[in-house]
Amino acid sequence: MAKILLTSGPTRQYIDPVRFISNASSGRMGAALASAALAAGHEVTIISGPVEISYPDGARVVSVVTTDEMLEVAQKLFPEYDGVIGVAAPCDYKPSTVAKQKISKTGDKLTLSFVETPDVIATLGATKTVTQWVVGFALETDDVRLRALRKMVAKNCDLLILNGPTAIDSTENEVEIFLKPGDIIAQLHGSKIELGRQIFAMIEKHLISAK
Repeated sequence: MAKILLTSGPTRQYIDPVRFISNASSGRMGAALASAALAAGHEVTIISGPVEISYPDGARVVSVVTTDEMLEVAQKLFPEYDGVIGVAAPCDYKPSTVAKQKISKTGDKLTLSFVETPDVIATLGATKTVTQWVVGFALETDDVRLRALRKMVAKNCDLLILNGPTAIDSTENEVEIFLKPGDIIAQLHGSKIELGRQIFAMIEKHLISAK
């Protein structure tokens, strides 16, 4: 049995006390992978941003809101786990300053300044031990394979799943799976529930059983 850490869902970065930037990630792919891992007899902890779906019974769920919170929890827990599956879609940017009061309309343009957030999976990939493994997801819109391979190297991933923007808040997905050092080992399409089973079977074959 493997102990698996899984990040899922979106994160939120607040602009003022009531407004935030985020994305439409639903958490469905994370839930599907967690279900597949649990069905295979593994232990699963999910670090999730705000979602409306329910995660499978048997998984431990740690709820977070911001990207920084997701990273903080992930860094704390990762040393205790055999591997991490980074399904979450954390915000890549956050406002450089957060207004303490609600921003009121003035009739003028509102200009916001943003800074990058830390990369959760890249941070974990940089600290993994020789016995740990890292699985990442890459959502790309252009030069998709090249960008996916760059992310695989930069984040020190052992396996990476490439998908596109149609995956967001959808019940279906189309993916390519890269195995380190960059070989494409599968091209899959179907419901996220079925893809969760197929993707996890490859994680189990190439990473869990191989360790």
